Amino acid sequence: MEFGVTLFVIAGAIIAIWVIIEVKRLKHKLFAIFLIGLILFLYASVTFTLKGHEIDYSSTSGIMEANKIYFSWLGSAFTNLKSITTNAVKMDWGANETASGT
Repeated sequence: MEFGVTLFVIAGAIIAIWVIIEVKRLKHKLFAIFLIGLILFLYASVTFTLKGHEIDYSSTSGIMEANKIYFSWLGSAFTNLKSITTNAVKMDWGANETASGT
């Protein structure tokens, strides 16, 4: 009987250690996925935003102009997102009553 309890405790400890290690690895994986997503978002948004603008990236004034255009676009995107969220919160999401003919 004691051997079974000891084996159960050891198995529980091994499983607990394994779960702790996997949780730590999951945190690192999630952080890596977040960084990859952030890099892809930045690349796509900068490419989309600065497309069609004649910007000289070899000069400081050109880089400042690119930053101004990009952050202006980013600010507008967040303002639009705030407006959409506000309108969605203000909507009546309850069940609509329909006329059933009675």
